Amino acid sequence: MDDAALLRYSRQLLLPAIDMEGQARLGASTVLMLGLGGLGAPAALYLAGAGVGTLLLADDDPIDLSNLPRQVLYSEADLGEKKSVAAKARLTAQNATLTLEALPRLTGEALTEAVIRADLVLDCTDHFAIRDELNGVCLATGTRWISAAALRTAGQLMAFDPRDDQSPCYRCLWPELPEQDGDACAEAGVLGPVVGLLGVLQALEAVKWLTGHRPSALGAVLSFEGLSLELSRFTLKRRAQCPACGSKR
Repeated sequence: MDDAALLRYSRQLLLPAIDMEGQARLGASTVLMLGLGGLGAPAALYLAGAGVGTLLLADDDPIDLSNLPRQVLYSEADLGEKKSVAAKARLTAQNATLTLEALPRLTGEALTEAVIRADLVLDCTDHFAIRDELNGVCLATGTRWISAAALRTAGQLMAFDPRDDQSPCYRCLWPELPEQDGDACAEAGVLGPVVGLLGVLQALEAVKWLTGHRPSALGAVLSFEGLSLELSRFTLKRRAQCPACGSKR
């Protein structure tokens, strides 16, 4: 680590939970980010700031004016640009020492190939179908992932570790996938600071996990209500008959 890196990450290096070893782990890590909207935008900023060495940025949706109140990576100058392309430019300006790749929306073989490259995946999408596909790919490849969701003034956070036989998977929570899919925020609304907080929590859990610490959302559902500032933690156990990781797979 050169003098510039020592200065850049000096506040993290002072933390016993990070120190030099943890910072080296972050620098050697690759994180795949699926979605760069209200969740992915703040998460990407903090992961780049923390020094995660490689960020794979997957989202080819164009930036819309309605995105700007909560998708803090972007400005009016980015309107119409693909989110992954604008995110790469913004994060490069923040930390040019990182490796950043702009990717399209991933599915099928392309998703599997990207997951294989990653040490950790952040699900920042708003699609049940994408999460279900990602869950299957991560189970097959043994890849850790962190998922968050937010709607109106509430949100949830979960972490999954397919390498652990006792860890639940996404379908343990949703044995039957809900019918709703797509851009629910466009129909029901969402409060910017709420979805931003969930994205920041994803980044926090990612930094903890990548530096060797157990994430608080592993084997649990963390539920946050913004109007009352209530944070609850519910245990999520593996289902013996889960359609994805249990006897009914």
